[in-house]
Amino acid sequence: MASIPSTEQQGAKSRLKVAVMGAGAVGCYYGGMLARAGHDVVLIARPQHMEAITRDGLHMETRSFDEHVRLAASSEPAAVQGADLVLFSVKSTDTESAGALIRPHLAPGALVLCLQNGVDNADRLRTVLPQHAVAAAVVYVATEMAGPGHVKHHGRGELVIEPSPASQTVAQALIAAGVPAEISDNVRGALWAKLILNCAYNAVSAITQLPYGKTVAGEGVQDLMRDVVAESLAVAEAEGVQVQGDMHLAVDKLAGSMPSQFSSTAQDLARGKPTEIDYLNGLVVKRGEALGVPTPANRVLWALVRLIESKRP
Repeated sequence: MASIPSTEQQGAKSRLKVAVMGAGAVGCYYGGMLARAGHDVVLIARPQHMEAITRDGLHMETRSFDEHVRLAASSEPAAVQGADLVLFSVKSTDTESAGALIRPHLAPGALVLCLQNGVDNADRLRTVLPQHAVAAAVVYVATEMAGPGHVKHHGRGELVIEPSPASQTVAQALIAAGVPAEISDNVRGALWAKLILNCAYNAVSAITQLPYGKTVAGEGVQDLMRDVVAESLAVAEAEGVQVQGDMHLAVDKLAGSMPSQFSSTAQDLARGKPTEIDYLNGLVVKRGEALGVPTPANRVLWALVRLIESKRP
């Protein structure tokens, strides 16, 4: 039976066997950091990325280093076989289908750490995987795929992890690999805080195809973002979610911490790919309708992104 090594084993520099299901920018960054620290990592990626990584290693271009990291790559979900830890970072639209693909190959003691946008992916993943195998995580990182097998890191990198029997050991491994990580009893609130940041920035960056620093300089944009935040907080309160901290201040500060970052939604639209907007502003709209909370600003942003998506061939 595979299981996460104990804290004592981890302290003795034991290696985790890690699989990254959905090796896009987020999965490549965290998988690459763990591989660079000596863990046994396989990235499950699209063929063009897999081929580049197999040939040259994962090109990691970060603020502190620029190097090619050697690790394994595959295009098959069966590559999760025997993994102690699965970093699950597929698009929200693919949560259940990707979970079903890895289930037959998942080791009994494995932890599936959900590194996705949105607030309900871990719960959705638990409908197709064993409940105890899944832990939610909140991801604060600015990354992009700059080319096949090439991940570019623009800033941050923190993870907030839901408690589970393996969470402490995984957090320690991440911290030792240079990834700030903490365990929180209020991951639901942290997920909503991240959702609110995404609702404020993602659609605006996508519609304008501008990075965060330039979007906030637009006339009226900061007022729009404040409306989005106020609506989202009202929906969260109606849901009974405790969102900690000053979200208006957090939104104001974000552009300064990563001014050159394009949102994931902007990157998806630029590449002609489906976006996750239904799980961002669209989720706020949907939950607002159910709870009787008006969400006009979120509705406009959601509708415009969906309209631009409809132009895809």
